[in-house]
Amino acid sequence: MRYSEFWDLVTDVFGAPMGRVLVADQVLTALGDRTAAQALEAGEDPRAVWRALCDAMQVPAGDRWGRAHRRRPS
Repeated sequence: MRYSEFWDLVTDVFGAPMGRVLVADQVLTALGDRTAAQALEAGEDPRAVWRALCDAMQVPAGDRWGRAHRRRPS
């Protein structure tokens, strides 16, 4: 995953304002008690950071990859 894809997903799943707040302020145990921003700055894989953020925020598996991948009701 590229950094741009990470930020696209943040915006798509959480919304631009809330997503930026979560990345900057939400401390993630799975990332060594760092925020997503700190983990990215330290060189963590954006995909691992995305998974940790989604886990912490309890984003359902079907919603983690944005609108394009969400299941449509039958």
